[in-house]
Amino acid sequence: MKILLVEDDETTVDVLAQELKTYHYTVETALDGQIGLELAQAYHYDLVVLDIMLPNLDGISICRQLRSQGSQIPILMLSGREGSSDRVIGLEAGADDYVVKPYELSELIARIQALLRRGNSTLTTVLTWEKLRLYPDAYQVTYEGTLLHLTPKEYSILELFLRNPQRIFSRSTILDHIWPSGEFPQEEAVSTQIKGLRQKLKTAGMNTNLIETVYGLGYRLKARPEDFPAARMSPEEQSHPTSVPLIDKLHAQAKVQAVLQEIRAKFLESWKAQIMVFEDAIVQLSTGNLTQELRSSAQAKAHTLIGSLGSFGLPKGSQVAQQIEQLLRLDSPGEKEAQQLQNLLDQLEQIVTSKPFTTESTVDVKIGSGRLLVVDDDEILTAQIKNEAIIWGFQVEVATNPTAARKSIFSHAPDIIVLDLSFPDTAEDGISLLAELVQITPKIPVLVLTARNQLSDRVEVARLGGNLFLEKPISPEEIIKAVAHELHRTQKPEAKILIVDDDRQVLKALSALLMPWGFQVKTLAEPRHFWQTLATTVPDLLILDVEMPGFSGIELCQVVRSEPRWSDLPVLFLSGHNDREIIHQVFTVGADDYVQKPIIEPELIARILNRLERTRILHRFTEIDKLTGTATRDKSIRDLGRLLRLAERQNQSLCLMILHLDHFKHINDRYGHEVGDLVLSLFGKRLKRFFRSEDIVARWSGEEFVLGLYGITREEGAKRLNDFLLTWCQQEFTDANNHTFRVTFSAGVADYSQDGTKLQELYRAADAALSQAKVMGRNCVLVSNPASACKF
Repeated sequence: MKILLVEDDETTVDVLAQELKTYHYTVETALDGQIGLELAQAYHYDLVVLDIMLPNLDGISICRQLRSQGSQIPILMLSGREGSSDRVIGLEAGADDYVVKPYELSELIARIQALLRRGNSTLTTVLTWEKLRLYPDAYQVTYEGTLLHLTPKEYSILELFLRNPQRIFSRSTILDHIWPSGEFPQEEAVSTQIKGLRQKLKTAGMNTNLIETVYGLGYRLKARPEDFPAARMSPEEQSHPTSVPLIDKLHAQAKVQAVLQEIRAKFLESWKAQIMVFEDAIVQLSTGNLTQELRSSAQAKAHTLIGSLGSFGLPKGSQVAQQIEQLLRLDSPGEKEAQQLQNLLDQLEQIVTSKPFTTESTVDVKIGSGRLLVVDDDEILTAQIKNEAIIWGFQVEVATNPTAARKSIFSHAPDIIVLDLSFPDTAEDGISLLAELVQITPKIPVLVLTARNQLSDRVEVARLGGNLFLEKPISPEEIIKAVAHELHRTQKPEAKILIVDDDRQVLKALSALLMPWGFQVKTLAEPRHFWQTLATTVPDLLILDVEMPGFSGIELCQVVRSEPRWSDLPVLFLSGHNDREIIHQVFTVGADDYVQKPIIEPELIARILNRLERTRILHRFTEIDKLTGTATRDKSIRDLGRLLRLAERQNQSLCLMILHLDHFKHINDRYGHEVGDLVLSLFGKRLKRFFRSEDIVARWSGEEFVLGLYGITREEGAKRLNDFLLTWCQQEFTDANNHTFRVTFSAGVADYSQDGTKLQELYRAADAALSQAKVMGRNCVLVSNPASACKF
């Protein structure tokens, strides 16, 4: 699994990255907020650990941007600010968890694992195949009880296949999941790792080829043998590996501690330089001449030390650093504060230089998340559910009967409910409570958990709107997995709606109606301020009244539709009129829907949700070329611009490729456009399969395709493209008369910085190389070169 760590304190980054690597996570780091955002947008990660105070772009803004783009990646936020308002801001921005510095490293690791567990329903205690056992908690693999010594890459590949037994992985997809984005191995590296893994499994006694080759596609896990079901493991096997892995794990921890000691030594070597800024601040404070520049530098260093010292297991040192930061924030510090700062600095130096650094500790982990109400009178089961739910991060309340449940719901509505149907000590059952819950708006998801398994019960639960039917007996882990999945599936929409109506009572009523559904509602009663409000709100949907003073809703809709930026914005009209002419005029100027007053709540909600869903699907279609499955021109231009900015900041290479299918007009003329479309479709699919998942593959027009490869020089890119050309040339097509033919392509390749720094400059350079490739007889890849083109 890949984790992105965005933190500007290099010491904290080193310590945390080393600790995470002992759990076989692939860790990538960014010391800059803007770079962190662009990495998160460009590559696949399973989790982002994000500091709040970052250079160039703060963590809150990063989180908001990722969530606004629809990213559901788990985000854990780090901060030296422990106020409740700071936590609220972080969580409202979209963070899944919030950890205050200084933190205990073991607690942070536990929270990271909890988020990964909640974000991946396939995480289990042990993964099995025949007599093979992979223990994720111990990071060990055994076959028939014998420990296998796998490399980190071999272990990660094996875990990837065991977690996805039905999926075929191409070599490029495996590179994306296992290798860091900063490494750019050839796809043969995957074949080498799988070959080594197969050999070690064979040596251990496994005669079956566990990972099958699917020619032309990639690899997959061989179907599980019927005579070795996972259920035959003993409870001891399911919970614990053999004692041998524990020794290896302790050995691995010892190696990590050695690395951490090296980091600590470097930290101590630079300690005098780090506190020099405080000593300078003390001198200036004593004379009453503390500059704002030095003050800001000292505050920043104190904030950094809060995290650094916490990472080394020095919570008292972090507390002193916090006091220093707070002191430097005072409005007018003077000589008194200079003496206080000197005392704090003396304390800090004594703590750092006298106490051994450590990263080990034991804590009770608590993670805040959604609120779960369990309605069941089985005390043993509810206690088990509660313990499991807390691990997943839920706040849990238990009600032993429907009456107690009603009181709980009335006082504080939960996010989701687990409901039993049978209560022997009361006259009422769970069905009556379920019938009441259906009437609550917005709807609370309800999972029915019961030993009653009659068809009539299932039908009644479905009729009343129950989300899921779980039959006892069932493990607490499976119950909470179902709760987490259902809560994610039924989460409220987070769309912004702008409502324009001169009737303030209507605005108030609509806000009260829509906000409980999770919509962000902005109202406007003065149409003359419409354009400024539209620009600042950037809504996902616009609701207009037809008749208003100054500017009518129809005139406002015309203005919206005349601006390209808002051409796709869904517009819904409200009106008390039922006149056909007005309705016709509304749709003529570009309305998407029309609702007549008085408003019927279910109808309005259904129309809004339907319109938002259609817009989402439309956006997806506009970003993907329907024929080839590659990106569209507009989508790829945006993505290429983002990668160019990332290449500039990271000082990385990026190559741009332009590909033309040779003599494609002749193919259409001779074999027909249907065959031509088949060639284009297959060409696009093969390109996407051959290149990495993070590479940009787009169709710009007709037979022209454009590729962008980050972190690859033009020579490396040209070689990779030439390998694809050799493979593609072997592809045969058949026309209606069973005549076979092959299709070649020509390509030009340009390099960021050598051939230009803007997209237009790179395109011109690649296009010039492409033109020369055609002159040289086509069916080749040429690299742009000011002196002479280099042919591959």
